[in-house]
Amino acid sequence: MPSKPYGSICALSKGCALIEPRWTLLILNQIWNGYTHFSDIRRAVGNISPGVLSKRLEELKDAGLIERIEDAGKGTVDYVRTQKAIDLEPIMDALSIWAQRNIDADIALAESDLSQMMWAFQKHIKREALPARRVVIRCHFSDESGPYPNYWLVADPGAEIEVCVSIPDVDIDLYVETTKPSWHALFLGRSTIAREIEAGRLYLTGDALLVRTMPNWLPRSSYADVDGIQMLAFSATSTPTPTSAP
Repeated sequence: MPSKPYGSICALSKGCALIEPRWTLLILNQIWNGYTHFSDIRRAVGNISPGVLSKRLEELKDAGLIERIEDAGKGTVDYVRTQKAIDLEPIMDALSIWAQRNIDADIALAESDLSQMMWAFQKHIKREALPARRVVIRCHFSDESGPYPNYWLVADPGAEIEVCVSIPDVDIDLYVETTKPSWHALFLGRSTIAREIEAGRLYLTGDALLVRTMPNWLPRSSYADVDGIQMLAFSATSTPTPTSAP
């Protein structure tokens, strides 16, 4: 937390001093979402270094916002919110709603980390809406310049959904061709499947049942249905041509 006070006598300055440092609210938000282990919190938050996360968690503990629970028998450490942090929920909720309504979609969806985004999709895909058999979905992101433009989502009955950047030769049920902003927009409610297809930013081919039921199994943020949300700009382009599976 800041070592130098603002010098203001207003109550807001005291609150800002406690929660202002970068990552603080995002860390609390992911603990709110149920991530209690260091590695899970780091993955859910995004581009935060282990050192910074360790420092922020220690600061949050010292400020009385989280509790560190160590289980010596299991060799695990969990971080949970205290009542002081729980009391911040209405503020965090209001800020999220404000962002959906007032921040331009092109800005809100820029610089999304693909690995973190796909991890979130893996965690929140509605497994019960998928067929009761192995389902393999390959997603190709045409705007990803890094080493992993392809991701595979593998759902086996009775098992957790896996996300892979390479996979043995398997039958693929659904091919998804898209861009990072388009895919992220679907999660945040900044666009719809039909709208992205019409805009030429989303192409689906493969299992007709998976295509038809995509609105049922595709995960959506709890803020995706906010009234007055700013949608991703519609700019029609040519429909992308699906790449062949490697």
